[in-house]
Amino acid sequence: MNPPDRLDLDAVIADRGIEVLICCGSGGVGKTTTSAALALRAAERGRRVVCLTIDPARRLAQSLGLGELDNTPRPVTGIDTSAGGSLDAMMLDMKRTFDEVVLAHSTPEKAQQILANPFYEALSTSFSGTQEYMAMEKLGQLHAEARSGGRWDLIVVDTPPARSALDFLDAPEHLSRLLDGRILKLLLAPAKGPFRLMGVGMSMVTNALSKILGAQVLADVQTFVAAFETLFGGFGERARRTRAALAGPQTSFLVVASPTRDALREATYFVERLREERMPLAGVVINRVHSSELDLSAGRAEAIAEDLDPATHQAQIHALRRHAARMTEIDTERRLLDRFRAVAAGVPMAYVPDQGSDVTSTDDLRAIRFAEWAG
Repeated sequence: MNPPDRLDLDAVIADRGIEVLICCGSGGVGKTTTSAALALRAAERGRRVVCLTIDPARRLAQSLGLGELDNTPRPVTGIDTSAGGSLDAMMLDMKRTFDEVVLAHSTPEKAQQILANPFYEALSTSFSGTQEYMAMEKLGQLHAEARSGGRWDLIVVDTPPARSALDFLDAPEHLSRLLDGRILKLLLAPAKGPFRLMGVGMSMVTNALSKILGAQVLADVQTFVAAFETLFGGFGERARRTRAALAGPQTSFLVVASPTRDALREATYFVERLREERMPLAGVVINRVHSSELDLSAGRAEAIAEDLDPATHQAQIHALRRHAARMTEIDTERRLLDRFRAVAAGVPMAYVPDQGSDVTSTDDLRAIRFAEWAG
């Protein structure tokens, strides 16, 4: 059995009780590579996996040897399926996902009204929080399909490189509050029902909004809200169900970082917020950890280089100074990791040695080693 601070990722992906594995972290720390490597590893060990990336940078497609990814899961070829596993991959298309939600939860007539509305076009493509909300919608769809005996038993999620993991978790609530909000609902029928007695006041509000937004924009919003009214409750309810599933034992979160000051500071923030929200944190993966097989300190390497004659030992001097620079980097990483382990006491951790080059294929992904300790 591993000590509490050592993360056994093979045990995580082998646990059939874990149905959703979410990799979160700041940008540039190898989060997409980690997601792809774990998805491939799980598939080749018998899990039926779908890997969903919410990051639009398209690195997942590249690492899995696919030309492109879209909102439809695509099978990854060239993997070992002898253990009965499989791997599909997809990239969130928030506009298409929003369209699918509208088509699935409204009548054809209402759906056409919504899809053709200019305000809906803006909401579904550029409104703040829409990407994260649609990620939750898509994750909810995939999880429901998996639980009903669908073609997957593990969903690996590569989240956007947002500062807070809660951007991904809280966006559904923010968007559903907007769509359920009173101001939008008032736009439905400001002169009806209980608002009839407030007709003059509502007229003033409508006139003010018309001046700010423009008469056509306001009309588009009113038309959209009228058509969208029947979907309000469904958005909020689905968001709450998916949020509850993410807090349950069938989900595990991994925080991904690299051994640099800024990345570990961000990882500390992720760990603390996930703990505060009582989310099931499996542990932290530290990518790109450097090491050396040569037991020679930076100071000793520099001293030896100083004693050599540059006229006859130029190559040796260059190699020694390169080694000294590497050992200085390793010493800095170790100090930073020691501090991080102290701050994140009790959180299991795994360490990925620096690959020395970009990961661009499934063979590169297989070569990634998840060590349980970094000295």
